[in-house]
Amino acid sequence: WCFVGKRRLEAAMTDISDKADVQVTWRPYQLNAAAPGGKGVNKMEMYKMKFGEDRVRQMLPMMIETGQKDGIRFSYGGNTGNTWDSHRLISLARKQGKQDALVEELFRNYFEQEKCISDHDVLLEAARKVGIDAAELLGDGSVEADAV
Repeated sequence: WCFVGKRRLEAAMTDISDKADVQVTWRPYQLNAAAPGGKGVNKMEMYKMKFGEDRVRQMLPMMIETGQKDGIRFSYGGNTGNTWDSHRLISLARKQGKQDALVEELFRNYFEQEKCISDHDVLLEAARKVGIDAAELLGDGSVEADAV
């Protein structure tokens, strides 16, 4: 739902852009701090374990349809993992004025392109695309740790 919320917030901000100057700051929130890092685990298997197979079967068509209305092409393949490092990277991006661009790239990576955002290669490439050097942060777990 976070990608749908982002799209809808952007639309609302556009609607009132002549009345208000809105600034968005992304705050970290780990849904599952116990999730594995690195390459993660199969996204569909994790969903089935968390919600049950019947509920997943009901949820996916609804999410795909909802996403399409907001220009999102949800795809449920790939892996999911621990978001600790992605949150640290988002904090670093905020300090460089590139937070929203990075969040957009990470959302596209995860929700549309079936990439695992706990994978350091994925994070490095996303950071590179928006003009951030993430090597130091990903090499040192203490960088931006206080922000998460």
